[in-house]
Amino acid sequence: MQMFLISYDLAAPTQNKNAMTSAIMMLGQSWARPLEQTWYIKANVEAGDIEQVLGGLLGDDDGLLVQSVEDEAIMANTQLRWFKQRTQPLAGIDSNVVAFPAANEETAPFADNLAPISEAA
Repeated sequence: MQMFLISYDLAAPTQNKNAMTSAIMMLGQSWARPLEQTWYIKANVEAGDIEQVLGGLLGDDDGLLVQSVEDEAIMANTQLRWFKQRTQPLAGIDSNVVAFPAANEETAPFADNLAPISEAA
């Protein structure tokens, strides 16, 4: 299992934004989205495989960064902040955190990751 940082810039964000989001979530066994177009994913693929899948969704004026991340502590800290925000009822309107609809711990897709990461912090 390898950790990747994925960041992209869409010239026309409304065109492929949902397709990019879905593709990234499908690629990773687990993921965190600390910023709107920046992701950390843990996956059993190579960087070239990610580039191939996501590159098919990009236009000529779009940009893509796929980088292997070696330091798991960076991911753990990001996940902790992300999952704490994600389990709150609603993100504030002036928040810089982009969150999916709130979920409780029993229904959150990665709820089993919450306790171990929180205890490690």
